[in-house]
Amino acid sequence: MEKQKISSYQDLIVWQKAKDFVVLVYRATSTFPQVELYGLTSQLRRAAVSVPSNIAEGFRRSGKKEKVQFLRVAYGSGAELETQLIIAHELGYLIVGDYTKLATALAEVMKMLNTVIGQFEQRR
Repeated sequence: MEKQKISSYQDLIVWQKAKDFVVLVYRATSTFPQVELYGLTSQLRRAAVSVPSNIAEGFRRSGKKEKVQFLRVAYGSGAELETQLIIAHELGYLIVGDYTKLATALAEVMKMLNTVIGQFEQRR
């Protein structure tokens, strides 16, 4: 089986899934109370956008250390999101089905990011 050439960060499955996750977050937070617009809604959206943005920026960096640094920032934003999703769920802003869908999608992105970071760190 021939390996697909990655010529853009948009070819990365982890970036695609992270970008799709952002869309899910925006849709889910559109139903949050207006009072949360500058609170939890904004926090969730900014952290979500940070994940594919940092993957893209890391892809464009030339050095391995820089690439890993941006991937770790993306991973850190994912950890923020995990916490924020739990809070949103506990406040009743996310019903169980939406929370589960978001948490599952985020877990997949986090697992993929962890794998990519590990692969970069193993390269000489």
